Amino acid sequence: MPDFLDRCLIAVDAGLRTLSGTARATRERPAAREAATLTEPERRLAGSLMRVNHVGEVCAQALYQAQALTARSDAQRRQMEHAAGEEQDHLAWTEARLRELDDRPSLLNPLWYAGAFAIGLAAGRAGDRWSLGFVVETERQVEEHLAGHLDRLPANDAASRAIVAHMKADEAHHAQQAQEAGAEPLPLPLRWLMRGAAKVMTTTAHRI
Repeated sequence: MPDFLDRCLIAVDAGLRTLSGTARATRERPAAREAATLTEPERRLAGSLMRVNHVGEVCAQALYQAQALTARSDAQRRQMEHAAGEEQDHLAWTEARLRELDDRPSLLNPLWYAGAFAIGLAAGRAGDRWSLGFVVETERQVEEHLAGHLDRLPANDAASRAIVAHMKADEAHHAQQAQEAGAEPLPLPLRWLMRGAAKVMTTTAHRI
């Protein structure tokens, strides 16, 4: 019980740091090839897309923290915690880029975090193999979403593009690790539901 209480306190602390906008990266931010001056429409577009990506990282923190909290095995818990650490880098990078673009995070971040944490708890309670399957599907959808952002970001916004490209590679690696750890494939209706929920989130976060 003391260990579980400690993990609960760690999860609460992680949530507060995520929502306070004070995330710190442990890895160096991907470097852009060159600085570029964006037009106002380009700046607004890049800001909206990076806000959506920042929301995705807020949700990733919640999901991984909840799945680590409910993991049945120590190996699974360590895997979730490691992934959460890499996702925290993404969180810090997107926060910094939003500031550079003179834009802001989503006003609904507390709502996104709470919803994602609840989903992560449910996935974890279903068992380790199902929790890993949830990671695989989530990361594959995120990778697809980031590929779309690379298509939409202004061609000369090298700073944002470097961040998104690195995030995309990390997400693919997380999915591969979960697959190799014994992930159970999720039923097709659940994958559709996840895709629909993600669409609602990304559409809303683009503006709010």
